[in-house]
Amino acid sequence: MASPLPPYASSLQIGWYYAFRVICGLIFFFLIFPILVIVPLSFNAQDFFTFTPEMLALNPEGYSLKHYRDFFTNPDWQLALWNSVTIAPAATLIATVLGTLAAIGLSQAHVPYKSAIMAILISPMIVPLIISAAGMYFFFSRIGLQGTYLGVVLAHAALGTPFVIITVTATLVGFDRSLTRASASLGADPVRTFFKVQMPLIMPGVISGALFAFITSFDEVVIVLFVGSASQKTLPWQMFIGLREQISPTILAVASVMVALSIALLFTLELLRRRSERLRGLAPG
Repeated sequence: MASPLPPYASSLQIGWYYAFRVICGLIFFFLIFPILVIVPLSFNAQDFFTFTPEMLALNPEGYSLKHYRDFFTNPDWQLALWNSVTIAPAATLIATVLGTLAAIGLSQAHVPYKSAIMAILISPMIVPLIISAAGMYFFFSRIGLQGTYLGVVLAHAALGTPFVIITVTATLVGFDRSLTRASASLGADPVRTFFKVQMPLIMPGVISGALFAFITSFDEVVIVLFVGSASQKTLPWQMFIGLREQISPTILAVASVMVALSIALLFTLELLRRRSERLRGLAPG
């Protein structure tokens, strides 16, 4: 196997080459290990948050699916799951539409104060979440949306919209404007040009932003604690209750399910990134 280092590399360069990989490995371990710990604990046959002697001895009797059964049969968890899978898609749809339109509008050359408008639109990502939650609580209380599904959906959409704006704006940077001019010269109206020419090319960025908006809504707890009520509790809210009041090990099973969902979304994002590069001619087909 050929060495990745050139034969003329100095001892300092060789040392840094291996030290860099060790540092990267330690950072990777620091980030991933706490997440990996909860997966085997979710199969604990006992109601403990620690590894039992049977688990450490790899005894089958130390493992069980009872926490997963509790998650899929307990009415409280099912209500939280139902709320999450209904609120997150609705918020994602609103955030995707608004974010895509905003990004396309800001990409036009004649729009004044684009930097200031962009800063305002992505401010929900910058402002501390507790401040946004408190502001939404008082605002939604005045207009009758506090404690409603619509209020939670709109609040989550406000959090997800900046992700769509950023990803679509990044996609539009490499977009060839001559394609829209060619479409217009052939007689297509702006709406037809958007759906037939522009949208297919920026679709990877739109979907990437939608996935980020979805996972933001699905994983959010602070906003829903302020804006929602008990009937709108989501999975993160129920997990928070499980830790604070019940010390329920079922949260480990729920956390493992959410980790699997996050991995699936990251895998999808990587596929979309590669497709986007192929469409833009940045990678071989």
